[in-house]
Amino acid sequence: MKRRVAISILGTTLDAGKWENRWSRWRPSVALCQQPGLFIDRLELIHDNHSQALCHRIVADIETVAPATEVRSNVINFRDPWDFSEVYTSLRDFARNYNFDPETEDYLVNITTGTHVAQICWFLLTEARIIPGQLLQLSPPRDREPEQDFAGTHRIIDLDLSRYDEIAKRFASEREDAASFLKSGISTRSTAFNRMIDEIERVVIRSTAPVLLTGPTGAGKSQLARRIYELKKSQRKVSGPFIEVNCATLRGDQAMSTLFGHVKGAFTGAAGERAGLLKSADKGVLFLDEIGELGLDEQAMCLRAIEEKRFLPVGADREASADFQLLAGTNRDLGEDVRKGRFREDLYARLNLWTFQLPALRERKEDIEPNLDFELRRYLEREGENVTFNKEARQRYLAFATGPQAVWSANFRDLSASVTRMATLAPHGRITTDVVDDEVRRLNAFWRSSSDDGRVDLIIEEVLGAEIAAGLDHFDAAQLATVLHTCRQHATASAAGRALFAISRLGKKSSNDADRLSKYLARFSLRFEDIKRPG
Repeated sequence: MKRRVAISILGTTLDAGKWENRWSRWRPSVALCQQPGLFIDRLELIHDNHSQALCHRIVADIETVAPATEVRSNVINFRDPWDFSEVYTSLRDFARNYNFDPETEDYLVNITTGTHVAQICWFLLTEARIIPGQLLQLSPPRDREPEQDFAGTHRIIDLDLSRYDEIAKRFASEREDAASFLKSGISTRSTAFNRMIDEIERVVIRSTAPVLLTGPTGAGKSQLARRIYELKKSQRKVSGPFIEVNCATLRGDQAMSTLFGHVKGAFTGAAGERAGLLKSADKGVLFLDEIGELGLDEQAMCLRAIEEKRFLPVGADREASADFQLLAGTNRDLGEDVRKGRFREDLYARLNLWTFQLPALRERKEDIEPNLDFELRRYLEREGENVTFNKEARQRYLAFATGPQAVWSANFRDLSASVTRMATLAPHGRITTDVVDDEVRRLNAFWRSSSDDGRVDLIIEEVLGAEIAAGLDHFDAAQLATVLHTCRQHATASAAGRALFAISRLGKKSSNDADRLSKYLARFSLRFEDIKRPG
């Protein structure tokens, strides 16, 4: 038989009593050792220095009613028994230093005495298995007969949450609801994206540290930032407003004034006082989109505002304060900007605690269909018209949208604009194959014109360098850019080759698409493995 050990805090109020009439009162520390069917071999009684006399009296009374129970005195002095941090730390240290032996002893932690804070701490320590035991709750007797004692009753609380299916289901449901909220209710299918959203949900609920959202223009950084704010507000994590600014629009004195505010007369035209966006975001969330566009002076002041919650408005001799959570967005490589001296290393280090890379739309092809439905719902909410695809039109559009020819250079902005155009032109609220074919031609023309502007050639500079890219004929550059983009969209050279040679390969009895692609890349001294994929 294992020995049974109880751990309990002395009840300075409930256990009190000096005179003989104390035996006519229910005292939980004494009652703990009187429970029928629950013999306590050893009681670890915790008290502070001020309760020494009461402790001696309780130990003597326990010896009277349960002489076989060993009582050990443990002194823990709480300066403030209602301070959660102090109480938890003290009880955790007690548990860490205690020589538990679960092989030969069973442990019960009495939560009947002590402050509510102590009771919560006992629960946390036991649930985390820092104390390898169970919780015990005592109750006074209800109707005591004349010759009965004041033992009352007891209940051992089971902490095996796996048995509480309804609690587990409710907890999982709330987690799913929060993640769905961040995704605007879109049933995304990308495993990597869903995993990232789950992590973001945990971070923004538990932390107030800055969060950096990176990714190409149109990947959804602004929308996700607003959803993060709305989730935090619904969880009562923030009470202030959501303040958003695109840092690319801030220049010179205007940047300082817009961000940090100014006093009257701070500069020419400053006819009145201005609070600034940081002050306006107090108790809320500040989203600095395109933070990489900020000047170095503004970056230095932002760093201080993040760390100290204080900053100096333009022209002021007295500091202002604001407590906000910072979300930042960028489509730049801030690490590279740090190396080139365009972005402060200390600010980047502060932002880089939680960094989430939002993938481009072409990297989430499985999510194009649910986002297509989402855009149609948005059109209904905005215009009051329910527009749908016919079956063939939907299949044709999705085949194009998920195929290698779809560039989606502006990501979800391109998709949103595309759906809006088709919905607007749909006859009788029904998108037909003719509408889809017109839209496909329109998108291809738009993406070709973007390529003519030189934007697609940027991928050649990334892979080969600016000097080599500048020396290519326009014909070779356009062809190479298409090949490089296709390579980045596929995991293997064979898959990329099949997409590039989809037509010509049909006329061959046997084809080695990877070999054809490798020979083409070799003309530029490239291998498929050299074409680094984003993220």
